[in-house]
Amino acid sequence: MVLALVLALANARQGETYFEEQGFVSPDISIGPIIGYFFGVVIVIALILFFIPLGKLRLVFRVLFALMFAWGVLIISGFSLPMWASYTLAVIGGIAWLLWARIWLHNILLLVTIAGAGSVFGYLFSPLTFMIFMLIIAVYDVVAVRFGFMVWMADRLSESESLPAFIFPKKLRDWTAKLHDVKVGELSEKKSEEREQSILGGGDIGFPLMLAVSVFYQTGLPSAIIIGAFALAGLMSAYLIQLIWLKGKPMPALPPIAFTSLIGYLVVRFVY
Repeated sequence: MVLALVLALANARQGETYFEEQGFVSPDISIGPIIGYFFGVVIVIALILFFIPLGKLRLVFRVLFALMFAWGVLIISGFSLPMWASYTLAVIGGIAWLLWARIWLHNILLLVTIAGAGSVFGYLFSPLTFMIFMLIIAVYDVVAVRFGFMVWMADRLSESESLPAFIFPKKLRDWTAKLHDVKVGELSEKKSEEREQSILGGGDIGFPLMLAVSVFYQTGLPSAIIIGAFALAGLMSAYLIQLIWLKGKPMPALPPIAFTSLIGYLVVRFVY
């Protein structure tokens, strides 16, 4: 989260200059379209995973993820490198993941892509709008994990070798393992001490990043860092809750992250 925050805010600072030079103004998209788009995407992906055999989906999802990772590299490098260099790195990153997906490479590309998305999409929303969105998604996260929907979807995506989540192996040598070897369904059925990897959803990092960037564009870098610090505290509390209270059972990380981010937002708005 710290690395993603640094990348996102550094890119947002460069993007701010570009937006000002081009005369762009944030459209401040309302909460309705955001919620509609999010749940629309979730429903479409769920229906596709349910009705279409994975054998026919694997290549499609892998190509889509490779394009997404290439886009992330392009966004992060585009403001600081010549365009030819950015495009070259983007193509190399996408093809490398597509043909040689390893856990360490997947994590790095996902980190870069989330930071890039945060630096761009955070410009489109006001902090209040996105804070409300995070709280709504946090409630969805609880329900989806409670009834097994989130684990089922993550398992199906992992079987297609296209998992939008960070993977943390317990053993150092397993960082070079193939992404194909990670199966969320198998991990969820094992006891905590028997699992070879831990999984953290990309949205648990991406959503607070977008909030921090949105705050950056409205009130500046110090306020964005405060939001990031509170979000990090929420992520750490999620880990402690899972470790101590749930004894390693799967849990939604976004609710505590959204709660502490809300505290950070209130501090920035009314105290700082």
